[in-house]
Amino acid sequence: MLFHQKNDGQTYLVVGLGNPGDAYQGTRHNVGFMVIDRYAAQKGVAFKASKRQALWCQTTVGTKKVILIKPQTYMNLSGDAVGAFARFYRVPPEQVIVLSDDVSLPVGKLRIRPKGSAGGHNGLKDIIAKLPGETFARVRLGVGEKPHPDYDLADWVLGKVPKEQLPELEEAMERAVKAVDEIILHGCADAMNRYNR
Repeated sequence: MLFHQKNDGQTYLVVGLGNPGDAYQGTRHNVGFMVIDRYAAQKGVAFKASKRQALWCQTTVGTKKVILIKPQTYMNLSGDAVGAFARFYRVPPEQVIVLSDDVSLPVGKLRIRPKGSAGGHNGLKDIIAKLPGETFARVRLGVGEKPHPDYDLADWVLGKVPKEQLPELEEAMERAVKAVDEIILHGCADAMNRYNR
């Protein structure tokens, strides 16, 4: 990995996954965008455009510098933006945190892992290929399984979250925001113990 800035071990990269554009707002696949928008709002920072194919902003957590990004490449090429930011800011995979949806988890369930496979998620798959490696933290939010096996997965994840599920999802997103700070300040194991439910 080619680095452009000094790696001081104090910089984290937090990535919200989703698809850009109004047509995708409120869809299951954009839960990562929703969480990182909430996180940025609570930190009082606003996203701006970058030549590295993402919207980005910067904040701090304790003594750590935290770069927030929303890749604008569409989900399947999320790794392009993540790789570019990681190289530029010299962030090793172990200090990257990715927020994403998960169709294998019930709505409102949170699952934090320090590493692992893509689990069929194309955004995670592309990040693994381009960081490279699986040793980045992921905070996955359940959006529920498709209603029956024959239901098209793309149609499911690109469908809007129904209103009756929004309260559960809102609560999970709030816990995800807190989990990001926990990972940065105290590590993934502590965050898993507190928020994996």
